[in-house]
Amino acid sequence: MTSLLEIHDLSTHFHTSRGVVRAVDGVHLVIRKGEAVGLVGESGCGKTMTAFSVMRLVPTPGKIIGGEVWLGYDDGRKDLTKLPEEEMRRVRGEKISMVFQDPMTYLNPVMKICDQIAEVITLHQGIPRGEARKKAIELLAKVRVPIPSIVAQYYPHELSGGMRQRALIAMAISCNPELLIADEPTTALDVTVQAQVLELIRQLKHEMGMALMLITHDLGIVADTCDRVCVMYAGRIVEEGGVYEIYRKPRHPYTEGLLKSTLSIDEFKESLVTIEGTVPDLTNLPRGCSFSPRCPHASARCRESQPPVIELSGEAKVTCWLYV
Repeated sequence: MTSLLEIHDLSTHFHTSRGVVRAVDGVHLVIRKGEAVGLVGESGCGKTMTAFSVMRLVPTPGKIIGGEVWLGYDDGRKDLTKLPEEEMRRVRGEKISMVFQDPMTYLNPVMKICDQIAEVITLHQGIPRGEARKKAIELLAKVRVPIPSIVAQYYPHELSGGMRQRALIAMAISCNPELLIADEPTTALDVTVQAQVLELIRQLKHEMGMALMLITHDLGIVADTCDRVCVMYAGRIVEEGGVYEIYRKPRHPYTEGLLKSTLSIDEFKESLVTIEGTVPDLTNLPRGCSFSPRCPHASARCRESQPPVIELSGEAKVTCWLYV
């Protein structure tokens, strides 16, 4: 499969009064056309900031300090980190779109849903306002909104959480992007609504031929949605591979700990297994492997130097001294 997005050694840091926060610290990632890739890890590991860095939406005082983000075009590739802002605005929506975690934060509270979607269509496609509104209603129907012509006239506060998320998805797919980034799209939704939103994203991906980057901490969602999974810890990807391969045989101790800490209907557990210790302070990362203070297999070498990326069988990769 042809690669659509290639991230090489991407680093995004925040300069604060407490020190430099290494939110993204040398991330390598490839997403192929039509592929679904899951980005998983604990809260604060850098998943969302990786997506914001790809979109060049890093909030102040954050800054991309290094690396490349190559996006495939019909006539070649372009590094998004070096594009002029005007051209980058066209990339957002036309090539890459993002469904954010909290739709109420990213929907304009004083604009009707129809007008917000139509504005995106008019901006990127130059379609007249009236025609854009008709297309907005069609998009609401596409994302399974009941009675879309009526819902289109509502304001965000008049919709339920699930309906707001569907409206945000309609806005994201309005310009037929090649890559959809979904940042924990089911957070704070009821379980049944979560299932409906995930099924909608899967169907849209299949119908429109989009690639998908799914950011989540729920390993069950990844298993049900993605082709590959990348496990992040302290701003870095520590393991990567096919979903079934990683779930069947996790290599990195952190991945193993995440899988052991999940509940399963196939296995009875009297108590939930947890990973010892806490996530490191990103302004003061431990020397060597960032996971070494919590790792049951850590050796002196782990505490002294950062392990390299080891390529294993197939597409599997792991950043761990156990495999050197």
